[in-house]
Amino acid sequence: MSALFSPTSIGSIDLKNRIVIAPMCQYSASGGNANSWHLIHLGNLALSGAGLLIIEATAVEDIGRISPWDLGLWSDENESALAQVLSTIRQHSSMPIGIQLAHAGRKASSEAPWNGGQLITPEKGGWETVAPSAISHAEGELPPSSLDLDGLARIKTAFVNAAIRAHRLGIEVIELHAAHGYLLHQFLSPLANQRTDQYGGVLENRMRFPLEIFDAIRAALPEHQAIGVRISATDWVEHGWNLAESMVFTKALEQRACSYIHVSSGGVSPLQKIPLSAGYQVDFATQIRKQTKMPVITVGLITEAEHAEEIVASGQADMVAIARGILFDPHWPWHAAAKLGATVEAPRQYWRSQPRELKSLFGETKIGQR
Repeated sequence: MSALFSPTSIGSIDLKNRIVIAPMCQYSASGGNANSWHLIHLGNLALSGAGLLIIEATAVEDIGRISPWDLGLWSDENESALAQVLSTIRQHSSMPIGIQLAHAGRKASSEAPWNGGQLITPEKGGWETVAPSAISHAEGELPPSSLDLDGLARIKTAFVNAAIRAHRLGIEVIELHAAHGYLLHQFLSPLANQRTDQYGGVLENRMRFPLEIFDAIRAALPEHQAIGVRISATDWVEHGWNLAESMVFTKALEQRACSYIHVSSGGVSPLQKIPLSAGYQVDFATQIRKQTKMPVITVGLITEAEHAEEIVASGQADMVAIARGILFDPHWPWHAAAKLGATVEAPRQYWRSQPRELKSLFGETKIGQR
């Protein structure tokens, strides 16, 4: 049996295989509202045969959006729009669905990537950003406002309210975004967090706000709700957040009944130097997996089925997340199953598409013909 296509679970949520569709920003919402693009995009991915689909980084308040076109879940209107998308998808797919809740902090108010991705100033239609400290993300950018205690309380409440909305929508997995240089990562990293109060300085203080948010969400939701965290294992910058600190953070989350850890890297500084290669982040996940009982998801330039199989079979990670690779090949899990001699779930409307030499790719399907 293929290890990649063996069943697993996240908390009380059963997954048919260990392929996770990672959250991928689409920059296509209006006022935070999901629309027909999200229906087409997510619907397509929900028919891919993966074990879990995680919806893109979803802002918990309007100024927490990376761009003016980010998905949001801070209002009744946002919730209603996403409910319509999910209702349609669930008519045709049983794939568990997760959502990544996020706040962009100082990386908010930015252009879409295809328009350059640069900071949009308030004079040009953007907004004032917030962060742990008044330190710009990149040279020449306007610095964010340093969050005071009232601001921290507001954002914590926003995360909790968004999580409650996600639970109400029947979303099975909630992922907190503490990676890629966004707000929770900004608190963790000494490159972005130079506070002198109880939320800055030593590691315990830098972890405090992200852990407070996790605790507040955990307390607000039923015990069976799966809640995980995505982290950047390292900033790839000297004197930044590092793997050793990630391990301490992971242990703190494990003690709080966190459901899984999703290991990525980078994003907090344009000075990062990332040695890109196939599976370049896998070793971080492997090292963290040795220190935790939580399921560990790895991600990053894993494009070949055989590579993903090796990662799971050798115990380097429990699950493999695919992002851009599944945008390029929306049936990546089908093709992976074909290579690995496994079976994969596919909609019955597509059963006749399986090649003759792969009669059992979609399981014991019965196809009649007139």
